[in-house]
Amino acid sequence: MNTYNTQQPTLAEISALEGPCLLNFGTSWCGYCIAAQPLINLALAQYRDVKHLKVEDGKGRRLGRSFSVKLWPTLIFMKDGIELKRIVRPTTIDEIIMGLTAITI
Repeated sequence: MNTYNTQQPTLAEISALEGPCLLNFGTSWCGYCIAAQPLINLALAQYRDVKHLKVEDGKGRRLGRSFSVKLWPTLIFMKDGIELKRIVRPTTIDEIIMGLTAITI
């Protein structure tokens, strides 16, 4: 699924998340986002316990600015509300799996 949620969670809600979470910033029309989505889906299929939040980013979107997102997709790997790893424009499943491993150990 390549749909990004237009309803933005607040920074406080993200910080309060418990457990592993992949915060995925992008847009449904972004070519890089579309290309990365199959890799993200394959990687997440191996990590069913990881919460995946796809957040639409762009002008006027504060959450992306809070995380200093500049390019899409930006994947932020979090555990208990703390960023542990970040990948911008992933091109291989291995780099995504490394991020997922970092938040699930």
